[in-house]
Amino acid sequence: MGLKEKLFAEARRIEGEIREIRRAIHANPEPGFEEFETQALVSRTLKAAGVSHRTGAARTGVVAEIQGRKPGRTVALRADMDALRKEESADSAQKPYKSRKPGLMHACGHDGHVAVLLGAAMILRKLSSDFDGSAKLIFQPAEEGGGGGKIIVDEGWLDNPKVDAV
Repeated sequence: MGLKEKLFAEARRIEGEIREIRRAIHANPEPGFEEFETQALVSRTLKAAGVSHRTGAARTGVVAEIQGRKPGRTVALRADMDALRKEESADSAQKPYKSRKPGLMHACGHDGHVAVLLGAAMILRKLSSDFDGSAKLIFQPAEEGGGGGKIIVDEGWLDNPKVDAV
């Protein structure tokens, strides 16, 4: 089986888990620099997948790295984690994962971004012997006007190893 087939097979295998992660994040939105529950969920999920990571990037972010079979270029993948200060109007009977926090919701898809990047982490970790170089995974806080991305860069999270492409 080629790498492409392995990637798709693994994605299908974890699809339900990733859906549940997205729903958990959606139900518990947090504004920029307050993504403590999201940070903990990301950290637990990465640990369970055997992915080396560090918390505290730009306060509430997480940065992980997955090494391939031999040294090479480093590619970064990024997901934003914060929610908007907006009331979710969905009916919880039809959407049981509706925001449980009044005045906060994931209206920009950041819940999906985090879940997809966690899925990518799981897949890349499992298939790390099939690629060269490394992947740096950045779970960035405060994308919605908080400047979390600039802080990530200023704190040096794109160095050591230096990111060649994002």
